[in-house]
Amino acid sequence: MNPKQNEQMRGIVRIAGVDMKGDKKIYVSLQRIKGVGPSIANSVCKIAKLDRNKKVGSLTDEDVKNIEKIIASISSHVPVWMLNRRSDPETGENYHLVTSNLKFTHENDIKKMIERRSYKGVRHALGLPVRGQRTRSSFRKGKSVGVVRKKQQPAKKKG
Repeated sequence: MNPKQNEQMRGIVRIAGVDMKGDKKIYVSLQRIKGVGPSIANSVCKIAKLDRNKKVGSLTDEDVKNIEKIIASISSHVPVWMLNRRSDPETGENYHLVTSNLKFTHENDIKKMIERRSYKGVRHALGLPVRGQRTRSSFRKGKSVGVVRKKQQPAKKKG
């Protein structure tokens, strides 16, 4: 590395509300954004025409804005099967959620299941596994299992 490149390297770069270390690769750093996995991170690098092994600290401000714009509108750039919200129950549209929108929507989906008293909603409400796992030996932590005994009282003194 020559000294000019080293001066331009930034220690921390903020992309889509997430702080990323400047010495990490773009491909790896983008995955720190909630809702961006390996395939979406790779697609963002290709769409932005950036080398995925380039360091985050060497990105210019225009590159950062371009990446944020691509992440915000990723559903128009990638095939439908890559999106995390296909055929939304309310609108029927396909889109990709990231950051706080993903968390908010996920929590709302669980609340709706609990309200409807669907099987998955009941399992969520009871704190039990939702996806059909066995519960005889697993998921026992934090729940009261078996008989609860009374505390032993101290023995009386003979006198």
